[in-house]
Amino acid sequence: MAVDIAHHAISALPLKIALIGGLGIGAQWLAWRLQRPAIVLMAIAGLIFGPLLGYLLGFNLPGPIEHFFEQLRLDPVNDFGDLYRPMIGLAVAIILFEGGMNLRFKDLSDARQAVGRMVFVAAPIAWVLGTFAAHYIVGLAWDISIMVGGLFIVTGPTVIMPLLRQAHLKSRPANVLKWEGIVNDPLGALFAVGGYEFIRFSLTEASMFFVFGKLAFAAIFGTLVGIVSGYGLAWAFRRGHIPEYLKAPVVLAWVLLIYVIANRLADETGLLAVTALGMTMANTKFASMVEMRRFKENIAIILVSGVFVILTATLTPAILTEFVTNWRVLAFVFAMMFFVRPIAVMISTIFSGLSWKESLLISFIAPRGIVAVAVAGLFAAELNALGRADGTLFVPLAFALVFATVLFAGFLISPIAKILGLAAGGGQGVMIVGANPWSLGLAKAIKDLGVNVTVADTNWRRLRGARLEGHQTFYGEVLSENADYSLDHSAFNVLIAATPNDAYNSLVCVEFAPELGRHRVFQVPAQENDEDDGDSIAFTSRGRTLTSRGRSFDALTRDWWGGWRFRSTNLSETYTLEDLYNDRGNDVDLILMRRPDGTIDFIQPGQESRAEGTTVLSFSPPPKEKQEKGAIRGEGAKKSGGLAGPSKPLPS
Repeated sequence: MAVDIAHHAISALPLKIALIGGLGIGAQWLAWRLQRPAIVLMAIAGLIFGPLLGYLLGFNLPGPIEHFFEQLRLDPVNDFGDLYRPMIGLAVAIILFEGGMNLRFKDLSDARQAVGRMVFVAAPIAWVLGTFAAHYIVGLAWDISIMVGGLFIVTGPTVIMPLLRQAHLKSRPANVLKWEGIVNDPLGALFAVGGYEFIRFSLTEASMFFVFGKLAFAAIFGTLVGIVSGYGLAWAFRRGHIPEYLKAPVVLAWVLLIYVIANRLADETGLLAVTALGMTMANTKFASMVEMRRFKENIAIILVSGVFVILTATLTPAILTEFVTNWRVLAFVFAMMFFVRPIAVMISTIFSGLSWKESLLISFIAPRGIVAVAVAGLFAAELNALGRADGTLFVPLAFALVFATVLFAGFLISPIAKILGLAAGGGQGVMIVGANPWSLGLAKAIKDLGVNVTVADTNWRRLRGARLEGHQTFYGEVLSENADYSLDHSAFNVLIAATPNDAYNSLVCVEFAPELGRHRVFQVPAQENDEDDGDSIAFTSRGRTLTSRGRSFDALTRDWWGGWRFRSTNLSETYTLEDLYNDRGNDVDLILMRRPDGTIDFIQPGQESRAEGTTVLSFSPPPKEKQEKGAIRGEGAKKSGGLAGPSKPLPS
């Protein structure tokens, strides 16, 4: 019987793994569609397929329904057994490494001092205040309160990054939040480890000097291992000692190895080591950095999605009841959000270069994430094993704080930023790469529709027309390293490459496609309908074709000088798309359509919009009557010699 049960559990495990992946990625997609915090939807998915299904199974359900629910129910601790804890640890290590690869010192610029204050001043203050809150509000013993206060200084980068993409903050507060979240995550875990080691060794004869000396040595050694190995990998990449196709797998394997080695010295110091490894590689130049960062980002998204679903599925109805009904838990969360965090931030950022508005925004945006929940779950079990039953409150405190801070930050970061004047614009915007008469005409037409436009070019004189029209401009190479932190990426969500160089247009589109989405990068082709041409640049290595007819740069430029212009037309019952074709001719080129709700879609070859209330931007010749009048004037001029020009050339 025992063998049958074990076999059944093993056979159900692939279904559980597939379900976790589907729920996590599905929540990420739904969050993208709804523009809501993904972590909230992942938590809801985990709660439904974890404790909620477990609660329903407690009723006397019909056999088939009970069996179906049992197959879908997630019980990670029992499903994964001894693999549960190391699996979560390795996943969190990769997530923190990927976050470290986003930390480039050049991004700090004027936020360098503020970031240092947040890490070295605000974190200790928050640790002390959080310890007092845990002791006096929740009633925990001092030693466990020290663990709680240390762990909850973290602000999860897995939550901060999506929030920053959603809110479009100005660069300085955004950089402070990003750096604090990634650097403080391993530090918070390390502080909690210190508290745990104090409790564990207080039961033995070991001296406290030995305990904390060992912990400090392990942290320093782990950080040094991460830094040295990061430089070593970058050197090996530059010298060609590792082939291109093995670089990403080698880095992934190395991250796991460094994490395990550092953790053998002291628990959770591996998180510090892999974060140092990621930061080192982010600030070391090698050719494959962009591809490496994208590979790690894809892995991190999958792991974040799965890990958070797993962690919320481990909750029990008793734990949920605890943090919903226990007033001490709710009071602790309120104190951490509106007293501990603001006090620590406001004190630490005095004379740091931040304005009071920036400090105020940062003080209210502190969502906790996966590291807080994972480490809390780990130490709750460890404390229980040491006979400290009060340590079980660690889990409800962590989940209550995570849910409250994520919901607060996710729904209020954009309104708060707008009220304080710290929003960078964002929303719908278009960047046009290449300043020429046709593209500047397009920029003006798009701006007239109420959409912000940024025009980029490497020639200052060609940008003169864009500056005169009041467009935002970027002078420089959009593919350069300087553009990574000088170009305001929050100002646009659509890119149009409109230079005469087809290969350059393709390169720009491929570079920006992972950030904006491949459905939002367009280019003007070198020749008409060249996507199916076997000799042209492959479809996978270029942007989408701009305009409904897919005409080439030369054709569009020729028509511009021939009198064609951009015109916006409102479609209705009385004036349809057919009427537009009748007025302008069937060779009219449709560029984009603005729907009644204000959303804008660029039109692909073969696409049209006939919906009433839609505004269509077209590139078209003058109306037929003007063309006919011009033709009549031309014929008359020919007869009289008026347009034939002088019989002799004009003097130079």
